[in-house]
Amino acid sequence: MPKISPELLSVLRCPVTGSALVQEGEELVAATAGPSGEKLRYTIEDGIPLLLPPELLPAAAAAPSFQHDAGTQAGA
Repeated sequence: MPKISPELLSVLRCPVTGSALVQEGEELVAATAGPSGEKLRYTIEDGIPLLLPPELLPAAAAAPSFQHDAGTQAGA
């Protein structure tokens, strides 16, 4: 399990509530509950926190991979 550095955690904020985040296992958890009354959780993949609001996760997962890698395909 990659540990997010304390320095990075000190500047990261929940994109929905604006509250601080704490690491719990493979996720970051918002310190303040969101609109649904539950604390929002964000996955960490390959050491990178995915700080997308829950309603955007399906769209991000459905996007073709070339859209994710657009910056690395410039010369191809």
